[in-house]
Amino acid sequence: MNRQVIVIGAGIVGVATALWLQRGGASVTLVDRDGPAAGASQGNAGLLAAAAVLPNSEPGLIWRAPRMALDPDQPLFLRWSYLPRMAPWLWGFMRRCNARDTARIADALAPLVRDTYDQHRALADGTGAARYLHPCDYVYAYRDRADFAAGAAGWAMKRAHGVTWDEIEGAALARWDPFLSRFGFAARMGGHGRISDPGAYVTALADHFRGQGGRVLRAEATGIATENGHVTGLRAGGETLPCDDLVLAAGAWSGPLFKALGLHVPLETERGYHIELWGPSSMPRAPTMVAAGQFVATPMEGRLRLAGIVELGGLQAGPSRAPFNLLRRALARSMPDLRWESETTWMGHRPSTPDSLPLIGPVPGVAGAWVGVGHQHVGLTAGARTGRWLAQLILGQRPNTDLSPYAPGRFG
Repeated sequence: MNRQVIVIGAGIVGVATALWLQRGGASVTLVDRDGPAAGASQGNAGLLAAAAVLPNSEPGLIWRAPRMALDPDQPLFLRWSYLPRMAPWLWGFMRRCNARDTARIADALAPLVRDTYDQHRALADGTGAARYLHPCDYVYAYRDRADFAAGAAGWAMKRAHGVTWDEIEGAALARWDPFLSRFGFAARMGGHGRISDPGAYVTALADHFRGQGGRVLRAEATGIATENGHVTGLRAGGETLPCDDLVLAAGAWSGPLFKALGLHVPLETERGYHIELWGPSSMPRAPTMVAAGQFVATPMEGRLRLAGIVELGGLQAGPSRAPFNLLRRALARSMPDLRWESETTWMGHRPSTPDSLPLIGPVPGVAGAWVGVGHQHVGLTAGARTGRWLAQLILGQRPNTDLSPYAPGRFG
């Protein structure tokens, strides 16, 4: 008899999990309140960031963060009215801003993001999503070599995890990519990928899952049924759906269901922002981190997406104007000659844990319950691999990786 599995959440992690389970012979129902790719899976930078091994909780941030939150030209914003509510999470995050924890977290991030393009290729091949997947370089653009040298510690950590790059400067940089002619120096990393329309990509994967017999249910998950320490079903859409296994992959909205599973997770949302410039006068050759502005410019289908702002402010408040204004100022400073026909904006929620690592694996004390939540800035990057790991675990296989750093019960 096929395993009956319910996956809650139709972002990249949930859809990838559902597809890999389906390919392994399970009967899968994918449940999401808003349908596929409705959240952060459509609003990200579109980058498959194989070099993203550095956590945000870098050494010294605990001293710089207050000044950053008060400076409208820094890419960190805080809704001060929300500060009392998120103080425990913030304390857990800040106390990891040291060299030892940074190295430990980087060691755990590396297996998640390594060969991410190949992981997505394995997921998307044979589906309508493959057309949105492109191999590419990833470029960090600086004013000059001195600015690059100021980040030597971070680049050394990347190198320690197998990231390599070449350095281009001056006229050679302008020849390689005229879009970057105003920059004096760039570090170019190979082995990356980009998604030219993240929302369409995840939607196409979900369509393929449905076309292969999977069920996609648009409903809000309101509760989890258990019996004798084993999950038996999901309450959603006014009914209880029976299952043998249940995967929670609902991103920043997972909090109430964590409680239903008896799982303590200090989960917060990093509110991410992007601006899209439609019909731009030029595009970068590859996704480019503009180091001075701390935003990524990624070529999409028909538009250029600028992403990279963080705001701490919970799930309920609407978008703020200040992060969009900062992106516009950074764009004007770094690319003053760029022109475009129209502009659209987006704000969404990245699920974040205090230790910058996702929760991946079984829920302690509840057989048949599994979690894939909390990927912070690497949700798209690590989504394909996370889905494969979860499917392997549910189907009784052993991933060739130590998953203990991502244990869902690690916070108590």
